Amino acid sequence: MLPAGDVRAVADLIQAHLRPGRPAPLPPEDARGVTQRPVQRWDGAALLPARDDDLAVEEPLEIRVSGDTVATTMRTPGHDRALAVGFLFAEGIIQSANDLGTLAHCGRLGEEGFGNVIEVTPAAGVLLDVERVSAARRGTLTTSACGVCGRRDVDDLLAVCPALPPGPALPPDAVARATGHLRQVQRNFARTGGVHAAVALDAQGHLLSAHEDVGRHNAVDKVVGALVLQGLVRGPRDTAPAPLTRQPAILAVSGRVSFEIIQKAAMARIPIVAGVSAASSLAVDLALRAGMTLATFVRNGRFNVYTGAERLLQV
Repeated sequence: MLPAGDVRAVADLIQAHLRPGRPAPLPPEDARGVTQRPVQRWDGAALLPARDDDLAVEEPLEIRVSGDTVATTMRTPGHDRALAVGFLFAEGIIQSANDLGTLAHCGRLGEEGFGNVIEVTPAAGVLLDVERVSAARRGTLTTSACGVCGRRDVDDLLAVCPALPPGPALPPDAVARATGHLRQVQRNFARTGGVHAAVALDAQGHLLSAHEDVGRHNAVDKVVGALVLQGLVRGPRDTAPAPLTRQPAILAVSGRVSFEIIQKAAMARIPIVAGVSAASSLAVDLALRAGMTLATFVRNGRFNVYTGAERLLQV
């Protein structure tokens, strides 16, 4: 279990779930996510004087497990613990928050500092299998664009992550409205135009987790990591008997839907993925075999559905 210092670090996210039916609060703003640089604008006739412009921050985060570097990803600083937990969960290294001992940010427990290293130690008696991360991936740089797209195939994922069962059945409007939640959380995007967002919703449309990041896959890792820390998702190999409450039903993402986005949703057992833009061919193939519903171009009350249309109730 997480110690008191780490519990406090995510207490603002957990508190909303102590009262069923209440939506989660938006994640607190982090000053590290936005910086300024001078810019000059060409207005079509003249080059205007320089002024300060808001930019999304992009910095590396090194994720270590028991001193071993597992990955380094280019991310927007802030909510690094959730990012590290979501990454380890998506890789199958952890199955639930019960696998975690401490999460130290540059050697400090509790509040995140201004460094770029997260050190994860397992709970007593838990052995975290970092070898699950391929040798080609470990210790190398994961970019903010698409992670390590294409290095793992569908068969590898389904070997450790069975296809999702049927359900839940939701009205199409629930999917159509999902991406609307993105606009509510894109505070840094409103300032910079340079970050992506991801949100998780339950079957009633309540917001469970929401995050921004310069990378799509990082935003999803932060969302999934927050869900793991709240006990709202567990991995396919977790044997805990306690039922989950307020399970996530929809993952909505800005931008396109790649293979990695579907992979992370499948590991978190989120059955529906809604994207503002297009999907890749491998994302569609994985969603089909994983028994998921994939909707794209979810805008203005309309969308395309490639797989899992049986989850959409026709009323």
